[in-house]
Amino acid sequence: MSAWSNGSSNVSYTSFLLVGFPGLQESRALLVPPFLSLYLVILSANALVIHTVVAQRSLHQPMYLLIALLLAVNVGVASTVMPAMMFSFSTHFNRISLPRCLLQMFCIYFLIVFDCNILLVMALDRYVAICYPLRYPRIVTGRLLAGLLGAAAARSTCIVAPVVALASQVRFCRSDVIHHFACEHMALMKLSCGDISLNKTVGLTVRIFNRVLDMLLLGASYSRIIHTAFRISSGRARSKALNTCGSHLLVIFTVYSSTMSSSIVYRVARATSQDVHNLLSAFYLLLPALVNPIIYGARTKEIRQQLATLFQRARLPAPPDKPRALPSQTEFPA
Repeated sequence: MSAWSNGSSNVSYTSFLLVGFPGLQESRALLVPPFLSLYLVILSANALVIHTVVAQRSLHQPMYLLIALLLAVNVGVASTVMPAMMFSFSTHFNRISLPRCLLQMFCIYFLIVFDCNILLVMALDRYVAICYPLRYPRIVTGRLLAGLLGAAAARSTCIVAPVVALASQVRFCRSDVIHHFACEHMALMKLSCGDISLNKTVGLTVRIFNRVLDMLLLGASYSRIIHTAFRISSGRARSKALNTCGSHLLVIFTVYSSTMSSSIVYRVARATSQDVHNLLSAFYLLLPALVNPIIYGARTKEIRQQLATLFQRARLPAPPDKPRALPSQTEFPA
C-alpha cells in the first residue's frame, strides 16, 4: 500500500485496489466467461460494420463514416474497462496507481462525451441532407466534418478535464479499496476525506448542462428533420428519411438512457447494494457498444445490403457485377 503524509495527521493513498462486485468476493472469477463472451461479441459486431463501411467505396459518405466512427468510440469505451476488469477478476492483480486511475477516468468519460458529440454531428449532417438536399454536397465537405469532429473532441476535453483535475486534488484517506471495477468518479470520491462539495457541484453541473444542451440541440434538429420529411412528395424518399431518423433516434435513446440510469441510481437509490451500482455502470458502458451495431446493421439499408453481400461471398463465388440504378432526383443524399 502506497501512501504519503501531508505534514499533518492525514494520509492520502496513491494507489488503490479495484474490487468490482465485492459481494461475490472469491467467486468473481466466475464473471470472466460471461464478460469475455460479451466483449468478444462487442468486438466482432462492431468490427464487422466498421469493416463494411471502410471496405465499400460506395459507403465512403459522411453518414456512414460517422456511423463507423461512433462504433469505434463505443469499442474504445468497452476496451478501456473490460480487459483490465477481467484480468483482475481472474488473477486478483487489481491494484492501480492514482495517476493511472485518473487517466482511466478521463478516457472513459472523454469517450462517452465524445460519443454524444458525434451524435450531434450526425444530427447536423442529417439536417442538411434532408432539409437542404441540393446544397448538401457543397455544405458537408470533408473539411467541415474534420472541423466539427475537432470541435467535438475539444468540447469533450473541456467537459471532462475539470472533473478529473479536481479529483486529482482530493486527499484519499478513508480507504484504498475502490468498490468498483473501474475508476468511476463517484466510487473514487467515496474514499475522500475533507470537503468535496466543489467536486460534486462541478460534476453535477457539467453533466446536467451538457445533457440539457445536447437534448435541446438534438430535439430542435430532429423536429425540423421529421417536419421536412413529411413534406417530401416522393413516398420512397420520405420513407427513407424517416427510417434514417428512426435509426439515429434509437441510438440516441440507447446512449442517453443508459448514461442517465447510473447517475439516477447513485443519487436516488442510496440503499441499493454496491453490486447493483456496478452492474448499472457496466450496463451504461457496454449497452451502446452492444446495441448500436445491431441497430445500424439491421436498419440502415445500404449497410445491411453490403453485409448480406459479404456473407454471400463467404459462402459462394462472387457473382458478376451488375450496373447500379441511378438515384432518383427526389432522394436526399446518403
